[in-house]
Amino acid sequence: MIEVTYSRHSDPRIAARLCADALRARQPDLLLVFCGGKLDPETVMVVLKESLSDVPVVGGASAGGITRQGIGYSGLELVVIAFSGWVTPRILIEEMAPDEVTAGERLGRRVADLASEDAAVLLLYDSVASRPPLRLHPASQIVSGFHAGLSDRQVRLFGGGLLTDMNLSDGWVLDGDRVRHHLAVALVFPPEIEVVCEILHGCRPVSTFMEITRIDGADVYELDGEPALVVIERMLGLQLGESQGQELSLLATLGQKQGDPFAPYDENAYVNRLILRASPSNGSVTLFEPDFFTGAQVQIMARDNSLMLESVRHGVASLREAVREDDNQLALYIDCAGRASARSGAFREEAEMVVKGLDLPVPFAGFYSGVEIAPFQGYSRPLDWTGVLAILRRRPR
Repeated sequence: MIEVTYSRHSDPRIAARLCADALRARQPDLLLVFCGGKLDPETVMVVLKESLSDVPVVGGASAGGITRQGIGYSGLELVVIAFSGWVTPRILIEEMAPDEVTAGERLGRRVADLASEDAAVLLLYDSVASRPPLRLHPASQIVSGFHAGLSDRQVRLFGGGLLTDMNLSDGWVLDGDRVRHHLAVALVFPPEIEVVCEILHGCRPVSTFMEITRIDGADVYELDGEPALVVIERMLGLQLGESQGQELSLLATLGQKQGDPFAPYDENAYVNRLILRASPSNGSVTLFEPDFFTGAQVQIMARDNSLMLESVRHGVASLREAVREDDNQLALYIDCAGRASARSGAFREEAEMVVKGLDLPVPFAGFYSGVEIAPFQGYSRPLDWTGVLAILRRRPR
């Protein structure tokens, strides 16, 4: 009922045709597509629709593709997931206007009207709101609005932000018929389907708890009354010049520990926020999300490649054992683009470890994302520098 195809080609028409040809034996009811940023999405959509009887095509841009057939982030990768029959999700679309919170709330209300209790819901949106200067659509605001719109309905929300490349150049969404910007798409799976998620981490604290004493949206100005950038540089033993401020995004995050702050270290207890940029002129750092606040207790977290790979080994093994005997339909890996070895400097591609480690007879697809969304301690929320490995399976009777 679910098939995954993959191609890599500089000509978008050929890339799309290769995927479409692999699906001709069964006419799909819906295509979920993750399209590399160097491929023209209009051409890809036209070829897929012409080849497969005008099937709805949803999804969008991806910084790279992850399948058993290939893994890459050249911008030429095309991943197509074909749904047919009882597993096919319903599509809901909202424009992110007048703001992300309102759009999320509208989408949440519509999902509440359509979804069964504890339904699996995949949320996708284009990450880049504008540039220059770069502004992102905050996932935290979309998700908080979504939960408000749900009211008392419980769903299992997972998903990610769509990007054309690892430099955050652009993002766009396929809404079924067109290529669009500033859009959020929810795929609501039928009641027979549930999702099981494992969050793969890779950061460790390198500071004590500090209080955010001055913040404005996503811009953190002070930690414990000192310029935030000065504190972070001191803790990391670095001195970043005006031209190197963005290097922090490759080195550190700010993390907020959930639950008991004095409990032993557990990577699963942290919500981390990537640093989008630093400003030596005023000592501030800008986070990917504007959901931290004055008075929040945070720690500086170093991005640790060894810990990342170890988290992959343990997390994949744990999920594999949890679903080994179940009626699995699809494995979907939503992977922060910063975890790719070209960005992280890791000696192995952790996505390849995920693919090889999940040795189950289930279709596998994934994409490199900007932000990852997953259930976390009873509440779905956006995460940074994580990999979210989701298994869609038939709900046990």
